[in-house]
Amino acid sequence: MLSREQASAMLSLQAEMNRKIDPQWVAAAYPYLRAVIVEGSEAIEHHGWKWWKKQERDLAQLQMELVDIWHFLLSEILLREGGDQKRALTSLIRLLDAKTVDEEIDFDGRTWRLDRLNLLEKFELLIGLSANRRIDLTLFGSILRGCEMEWLDLYRQYIGKNVLNTFRQDHGYKEGSYRKLWSGREDNEFLAEILAAADPEQPDYRELVYSELAKRYPA
Repeated sequence: MLSREQASAMLSLQAEMNRKIDPQWVAAAYPYLRAVIVEGSEAIEHHGWKWWKKQERDLAQLQMELVDIWHFLLSEILLREGGDQKRALTSLIRLLDAKTVDEEIDFDGRTWRLDRLNLLEKFELLIGLSANRRIDLTLFGSILRGCEMEWLDLYRQYIGKNVLNTFRQDHGYKEGSYRKLWSGREDNEFLAEILAAADPEQPDYRELVYSELAKRYPA
């Protein structure tokens, strides 16, 4: 499970990213759970669902979709608290600590037992709950495990993606002067190496990742 410090760090990063996209993002009240519906549908595509043809599950893409979904869940939690990060942290911790009996979810007049659902059915349930403006992190955690991820893996990938996006913006991405290729390799390859070597339990994990990127970026 996430620590309070890790949860706080992700909420802070998400609020910062939302402000970069639109300084008035709270007033705009974007439909973040609609984005969860779309990302969940894309995850189903990466899993493969067509019974009339052979399909292979793309685990790496599934995990990336989960990181994207997490961005929007964090944004929705922040939005519900008017952008107040302290209140959002309290709300997020409450959602993380919530334990449903036998992992049962009451929805649409039925009781859904997570241990009886396959991964595709869990994504469908996530989409249904999102369409009804509900956030259930017990379900999300179950989907994480189904995609061979733990909460710490989510934290590591989330921080990495946000730091790289911020690094790009700070080094001229919007103006077109940023270079994605560093000595013949893409920046996300360097990021993967940094994430593999860094300890996500460190309190200054985000700063460490950013610093290591800066060391490798061609002057």
